[in-house]
Amino acid sequence: MSCSDDSTLGWCTPEVQDELPGLRLLVDEAVYTRAQPLTGGSPPTVRERLRELSNRFRGAHAVNIRRDPVPAAYRVFYRHIGLEPDVVRTPIEAAMMERMLSGGFLPRCLLEDVLLIALVDTGVPVWALDAESVDGRLGIRASSEGEPLGRRGDALALPGGRLVVADSSSALAVLFGELAPGHQPSAGTGRVTLFAVQVEGVPTLYAQEALWTCRTALEHS
Repeated sequence: MSCSDDSTLGWCTPEVQDELPGLRLLVDEAVYTRAQPLTGGSPPTVRERLRELSNRFRGAHAVNIRRDPVPAAYRVFYRHIGLEPDVVRTPIEAAMMERMLSGGFLPRCLLEDVLLIALVDTGVPVWALDAESVDGRLGIRASSEGEPLGRRGDALALPGGRLVVADSSSALAVLFGELAPGHQPSAGTGRVTLFAVQVEGVPTLYAQEALWTCRTALEHS
């Protein structure tokens, strides 16, 4: 792998770092200037890449992806935080299951397709937020009982102790889970904040590559 590393390291509270020493948040930003909205269809180059990956991951290769080192590391981490990966699938295993059920990695919209390509290429999941909705640096902490997920009036109330990705004002995403409503990129988004979750056993280069793949695809597709 080769990439230009423009990502930054997010913060992590001492309590979380002590409990999960290999957990890291890598953050990057993409500037999107194309006339086609992020939520619109992907260009031919992105659609062709999805076809290539569909042909590469067939049958037994897709089913057995969990045995590869990076996917296996996320399975171990899931169990460490109380999630059973055979019930709540890791992002890469969920993508492979969808590939098997659909007969391929089907195009949806540019942003989703780019995030999927990065995940399948590296095994490292990447999420996207509208940069204009992010207040300060991103990091990982535990939620407080009843705090809202995001800053909308109808935001979901979180239970205490849930691991979340947060900015300086509020929780913006459940770790490996849903994003806060109102903070996802929309059709008019011009700056996208990307973040990758790295766990123990996953090389930093893979997380950097996942972010680089997303940023370059959004800025140059």
